[in-house]
Amino acid sequence: MTPEHRSLLMNANRRLGAVLLEHNLVKIEHLEQANDRLLEIVATEQPRQSTVFGILAYEMKVLREEDVLAHLVESEGLGLVDLSEYDVSEDLKKVIDRGACWATWTVPFDQEEDFTFIATAYYMSPSVRTYWQKQYPGQILWFGTTMEKIADYLEKLDADHAAMVAARG
Repeated sequence: MTPEHRSLLMNANRRLGAVLLEHNLVKIEHLEQANDRLLEIVATEQPRQSTVFGILAYEMKVLREEDVLAHLVESEGLGLVDLSEYDVSEDLKKVIDRGACWATWTVPFDQEEDFTFIATAYYMSPSVRTYWQKQYPGQILWFGTTMEKIADYLEKLDADHAAMVAARG
């Protein structure tokens, strides 16, 4: 992981944790435990596990991903998307920074005219939204999705990239 991606990952997780606390979705002691665990995982270079949200939801079981998605739909007016139904366009494949996607649990998945469609499990993290708004300065249509769908999508991108590199020789 590059220093830039590590910084982005830590900031995205820190800001997400603060918002989860603010909305009373987690307790401070659980967030502190999850942050400590996140540091351990990041040191092992495992992008799919490098998520405070995942630690809280699936390792510690003190947060339900479904509750966060419901909050995004009800409070933020976000739609939901199932990324398993999308193939990455060749244009996006060329420009997607997969390291930034892993760091922010966010992926651009389509572009139409001046609109970029972005799916994220980390919408509640202001730094994630800010980062992607700088990457795609036109109109962004945000969608919520699960961490599993993001991870599967990114692993498919990684495999496609590896196959492309292998084909070049």
